[in-house]
Amino acid sequence: MTYKTGSIGEFMQWTKKIVAEPAQAAKSAKNWFDSEATAEKSLGAKVSAEAMVKLLSAENLALLQVIGKGNVSSVRELAHMVNRKESNLSRTLKRLQEAGIVSFEKGAGRMRAPRLIARRVTLDLDLVGADSTVSVKQPAQA
Repeated sequence: MTYKTGSIGEFMQWTKKIVAEPAQAAKSAKNWFDSEATAEKSLGAKVSAEAMVKLLSAENLALLQVIGKGNVSSVRELAHMVNRKESNLSRTLKRLQEAGIVSFEKGAGRMRAPRLIARRVTLDLDLVGADSTVSVKQPAQA
């Protein structure tokens, strides 16, 4: 998710600009925070573009497709389905959860069922600067 930090005054200026030029809204961040700390608390940990590229390997994309079908009842079952060790799979799922792509649904006892909560990941890479961003798009809650 892309966001911007700034003061109330800056937010007011941005709002006035968008009212005057609505086309600018599509190019702007949709979420504003007063500081990076507030943004991090609200949105969770940031994931660098490099880390996201590594996380979305071909093997993990195949894993996400299996999870996306929604018929997985536990991490153990998923490990058998994708032929991976449960301990390694748990670490991968934790990183996917931290990135906002996967969540866990509680099951019987200590079982947790992984669920795909994001449908799209966008990487905006700045090839000459440090302004690369990662946004994870989760469907709107009904």
